[in-house]
Amino acid sequence: MESAPAIFAGTVFALFGGALLMWTGVRVWHRRPVAHGVSPVASAALATLSSVGALALGVWCFTRL
Repeated sequence: MESAPAIFAGTVFALFGGALLMWTGVRVWHRRPVAHGVSPVASAALATLSSVGALALGVWCFTRL
C-alpha cells in the first residue's frame, strides 16, 4: 500500500514529461512557435529541459518502489 503514491507520482511525471517532449518535438519539426512572444530557441530549450526533468522525476519515483 505504501508504494501506491510512488506509482501514481511516477506515472504522472512520466506521462507529462513524455507528452511535453513529444509536443515540443512536433512544434519544432513543423517550425511552429513553442511559446508566443518568446525566442523560439529559448522556448524550445526550456520546454525540452522541463520535459526531461519530469521524465527523470518519474524514473526516480519508480526506483523508490
